[in-house]
Amino acid sequence: MIQKKAAHQIADVLIEALPYIQRFNGKTVVVKFGGNAMVDEALKHSFARDIVLMKLVGINPIVVHGGGPQIGQLLEKLGKSTGFVDGMRITDSETMDVVEMVLGGLVNKEIVSLINRHGGKAVGLTGKDGDFIRAKKINLKKSAVDDDASEIIDLGHVGEVSSIDAAVVDMLGRSNFIPVIAPIGVGDDGRSYNINADLVAGKVAEVLKAEKLILLTNTAGILDQQGQLLTGLSVQDIDELIANGTIFGGMIPKTRCATDALKGGVASVHIIDGRVDHAVLLELFTDQGVGTLLLRKSK
Repeated sequence: MIQKKAAHQIADVLIEALPYIQRFNGKTVVVKFGGNAMVDEALKHSFARDIVLMKLVGINPIVVHGGGPQIGQLLEKLGKSTGFVDGMRITDSETMDVVEMVLGGLVNKEIVSLINRHGGKAVGLTGKDGDFIRAKKINLKKSAVDDDASEIIDLGHVGEVSSIDAAVVDMLGRSNFIPVIAPIGVGDDGRSYNINADLVAGKVAEVLKAEKLILLTNTAGILDQQGQLLTGLSVQDIDELIANGTIFGGMIPKTRCATDALKGGVASVHIIDGRVDHAVLLELFTDQGVGTLLLRKSK
């Protein structure tokens, strides 16, 4: 039997969640799944339950996942070495085969299976399915140190999004299915391209005019220079934090992805701590949340 105090605590949690459930009913929420949440067994199951519950209360979740560590592990087993430039893996044709195997196969199907095991109906996709993610090749330009000349670095099969036809994802998301997307696009030349998962999640959210974009990370969110969590930030705030060095390194492309999504019509973006159990539900359905909230303009 549930004790009276425990019963009141459960009721309080449900009451706190109710207005959020009502507000987001019928809305689309894009979730980028990555970081520790993808490799820790308990967190993987926690994430899958969160996604299933979202669907059951009337929200349309769409999952976009990464898989860099898993790609690296398989390449190492195969004795294939790869280099990185500005955080991007140099991807020749053989490496791209491994990327497709890992992202479109092993990782994607594991996430689909986890969601299905917890009562959802997930469908795995890559951007090649329905030709919905069109990509273009990235050629990185590096300025020379001693003069104004620039060096063009060929990254191979590394791309960026040129366009998204999200009809198939929208159809699945608005039915009883949960789309799980691997960030692989196809170019005009028919070649496959590996695309940053944050970027794909942002563009999908933008095209679908999602209510929210949620990016799971291995940090508490955006921190100030004293290590305190910042939230309620606007696009202008982000620009200022990048300019003064508060936001740096790998957080810069993540926040740029977030601000691009906001400018493209997404109502809000959340950069949350994927190391927290049930982080997605806590961010969606509680007053405090577990990360940084970004809006087009400050409240």
